[in-house]
Amino acid sequence: MSLPLARYRPVFAAPGTLTFTLSGLLGRLALAMNGVCVVVLVADRRGSYALAGSVSAVGVLAGAALLPLLGRLVDRLGQARVAVPAVLATALPTAGLLLCVRSGAPAWTLFLCWALSGSSPDLGGMARARWAHLHRADPAVLHRANALEQSLDELCFMAGPVLGMALCTAVAPEAGLLAARVLGTVGTLLFAAQRATEPPPAVRTPAAARGLFRTPGLPPLLAVFLSTGVLFGSMEVTTLAYTDALGRQSAGGGLLALVAAGSCVSGLVFGAVRPRRPAALRLALGTGAMTALMLLPLAAGLSGAGVPLLGAALLAAGSGTAPTMVSGMTLAQRLLPAHRLTEGMALAVSAILVGISTGATLGGALAQHAAPGTGYLLPVCAAALALGLAARPAARRPDNSRSPQTV
Repeated sequence: MSLPLARYRPVFAAPGTLTFTLSGLLGRLALAMNGVCVVVLVADRRGSYALAGSVSAVGVLAGAALLPLLGRLVDRLGQARVAVPAVLATALPTAGLLLCVRSGAPAWTLFLCWALSGSSPDLGGMARARWAHLHRADPAVLHRANALEQSLDELCFMAGPVLGMALCTAVAPEAGLLAARVLGTVGTLLFAAQRATEPPPAVRTPAAARGLFRTPGLPPLLAVFLSTGVLFGSMEVTTLAYTDALGRQSAGGGLLALVAAGSCVSGLVFGAVRPRRPAALRLALGTGAMTALMLLPLAAGLSGAGVPLLGAALLAAGSGTAPTMVSGMTLAQRLLPAHRLTEGMALAVSAILVGISTGATLGGALAQHAAPGTGYLLPVCAAALALGLAARPAARRPDNSRSPQTV
């Protein structure tokens, strides 16, 4: 692995890049902790997993709605001027949620507080905007930067739930959410302080008012992200339900960590390889590989395989997601106008979040009414839909038309 990792040195050639990467990692770790911390908090204090899941889902949807609005403000005003007040604004509703949970306040207050807590800025999108600004003249290095970002995302979603669960169970149900907010605030403030690598605010032009959905190639790309989110959400719920049916509920978290581990490693390897095809073609190939690999957990689940075999299948299946996400984010950077880059990246993240919420809902319904393992049909169908969208000529033409800049 030393040779692939050595190829990432040019990514950090500019001063300040390592600092904003590490500080952004803290903020994204907090985001990965939020879901499990809220579910454990509400379920423990109110005795209802149904209420806990609903509160968590509302928070995800609220975040998906707010992210593009925050992204538009970032493009207009700059990252630091928006990120700092946005993350500080989460303190009051988070405190309100903790108080309402403990005091027995009506359930609607929990939904309201957690929805208002969704104003945390998208550090991943802002980091990718910085990489696009710093390495706009070197597509190969930008490809590696995007691969690194995806691998860091997976690393956070491996460690975040584990850390959150440990704090909630070993200290107090409120400890996980409190720690997440502290980490998120500190990480965002440190990230915003790195002004040397921050892209300049966009110059307002009459064309800037045009809706992003009119950008050629962007709608089908967002649909690919939405489908991939459905894959993530349905696979998570199906895996937890399957291990519960086996009487091995505690193994669910470890199996999901294997999915993230497979994606993390494949992302680093994919980034170390010099790309020779257009980003749109790489996206189509990535979704094809992802679809094929998702058949492995489906086969394991339908055959009634035990935890070790299912874990191997999920590890392999996870390796197909990172190349798809890296290629998709690279293509988004190609399609989006420079003055709307952060907003566009936030739209992509919002599409993934909506997909995750939808996939979790569908996966939960299927797990309730079908045999264990049947739910793995959903990730396969979602991956196949993403493949169909990515392979459409309309989705590939805009990237090909920019061949001088293509990675």
